[in-house]
Amino acid sequence: MTVRTDPHLALVRPVTPRAPGCEECLATRSPWVHLRLCLTCGHVGCCDSSPNRHARRHAAADGHPIVASLEPGEDWRWCFVHEAFV
Repeated sequence: MTVRTDPHLALVRPVTPRAPGCEECLATRSPWVHLRLCLTCGHVGCCDSSPNRHARRHAAADGHPIVASLEPGEDWRWCFVHEAFV
């Protein structure tokens, strides 16, 4: 995995997950595949393999492009703007 420097890393803050699952999917009782944590505000959204892709939608709507995996055993961050690990 190639990790690169990204100007959006300046938006990363110490956050706590705001929900135990995808916030929007929990509200609508929709399924998700994997969870992503917004590293700017703590929003929990579902991944691009999920039907609703809420993490990507949140990143676009709120301007919070950096997420981390919330999956056990995974330790990576992703920038939706640059489509790259950071």
